[in-house]
Amino acid sequence: MNASDETTSWTDDLRRRLDELLDEYRQALLGSLDGLSEEEVRLHLVPSKTTLLGLVKHVTYVEGVWFDQALIGRSYADIGIATTPDRSFTLTKADTVASISAAYEVRAEASRQAAAHLRLSDVVDGRGERPVWALYLQVLRELAQHAGHADILREQVLARREP
Repeated sequence: MNASDETTSWTDDLRRRLDELLDEYRQALLGSLDGLSEEEVRLHLVPSKTTLLGLVKHVTYVEGVWFDQALIGRSYADIGIATTPDRSFTLTKADTVASISAAYEVRAEASRQAAAHLRLSDVVDGRGERPVWALYLQVLRELAQHAGHADILREQVLARREP
């Protein structure tokens, strides 16, 4: 196979590859909570509101914005998400690893379903006109960024444990 054939096979199913990448990052974010206590996932190790549990809650918001509001124009209230990125990190006493993880899994499945019938070249206008591929790239960028944050925070949490 020459380089041109490899490029063609890679791009022939770009949509499938983008969906795989999204799911890999989703799993990485959920996996960052594995084996940690409720207290550990809430630790504030940086000056911002960012915590491991807050990151997963935030990416639930991100997917709601880009794969719900941007696709079909529903409001924050209708989607059931915070009204700002900052508020999306806010944890309540009722938030647990189980509840936040379950909410993210439901949101991720809703994202898959909402985008499934669309082509990457389709244009949607829920948050201004954008092609679907641009929404994919936005969510991939955010999930990748936050998965990196989660790796670092998890490392800090595990380092705090007594040997």
